[in-house]
Amino acid sequence: MRITFIGGGNMAGAIIAGLAQQSGHDVQVVDRNADKLDRLRQAYGVSTWLAVPEAFSREEIVVLAIKPQQLKALCLDLAPRLNGALVVSIAAGVRSQALSRWLNSPRVVRAMPNTPAMIGKGMSGLYAPDDVDAEDRAAAATILQAVGQVQWLSAEVGIDDITCISGSGPAYVFYFVESMIQAACEVGFSAEDARNLVLATFEGAVDLARQSPLAVSDLRLNVTSKGGTTERAIARFEQEGVKQAIVAGAMDCRARSIEMGQQLSQD
Repeated sequence: MRITFIGGGNMAGAIIAGLAQQSGHDVQVVDRNADKLDRLRQAYGVSTWLAVPEAFSREEIVVLAIKPQQLKALCLDLAPRLNGALVVSIAAGVRSQALSRWLNSPRVVRAMPNTPAMIGKGMSGLYAPDDVDAEDRAAAATILQAVGQVQWLSAEVGIDDITCISGSGPAYVFYFVESMIQAACEVGFSAEDARNLVLATFEGAVDLARQSPLAVSDLRLNVTSKGGTTERAIARFEQEGVKQAIVAGAMDCRARSIEMGQQLSQD
């Protein structure tokens, strides 16, 4: 299928890289940055354009991969050119109803990928209004599955829900990793050894959680011997309200996603 990316930034580049490993895709990229287009063309053999094509066909898929603040103007420009093409938006915030209104088309799917897509381990949320058919949903899923897993959401608020978990979640993990590396450095490890120790610990713990039939809370308790060293650390985390702060932060993230969506979807 022909897939046109409007915007050739990091996330678009990650998805293009994933699609390049599959067969049967005719990918083209539109971006104003000629150097960026040259890199994508040389790396993945895609067709590139400095301006949006004059017309699309109904069989094409157009992926909107630009900043949400620029989306309305782009959609209004695309509307007379679409000819019924399916549109997949990976821009944050902007609601499907606004996209459909600006594009004058009901064939719209929203996606919320995350940065691990850059190494093929992404987790993307997908939402489509009821009038988007199964074939269009499958086509949109194919694009995001090129860089990891997908989760279909039954209501559009699910995009805000998944934003605060998997969308922004890598930043929470990196924040905790930063803290662990700092602790490792404070007890005397070199920066390189601290990084290796912490990343290996996270990788092993995640793999164990994925493979074990036990709940994550049980896995934690298995490491936390009564009166031992781990119990002392967990007690401090509880005293400092670490878990509550993480949950509250995620809820603040969700609230901001809703707020941005309302702002960016206005006419």
